[in-house]
Amino acid sequence: MSEPKFEKDLETLENIVESLEQGELSLDDSIKKFEEGIKLYKRCEKALSAAEKKIETLTKNAEGKLETSPLENDGEEEATPEKSSDDGGELPF
Repeated sequence: MSEPKFEKDLETLENIVESLEQGELSLDDSIKKFEEGIKLYKRCEKALSAAEKKIETLTKNAEGKLETSPLENDGEEEATPEKSSDDGGELPF
């Protein structure tokens, strides 16, 4: 079974960063590695964005039925279940 492309790209990007941080490359080689790293970063970012769009959260609607909704990525609030005071402290699912 082959390794997924995202994971391979990320590993290669990490190796590029490490080699650049060591500072042992010539200026030309450093620039080439930097350009390759930028391309890999953009590919990884694109793959992550596509995966994020596929993620959905499962919630209960007002009638108590389960429904899906898109993942909110505003980063301000984490999705953590809260206890409700009117349902005996049980989680909503």
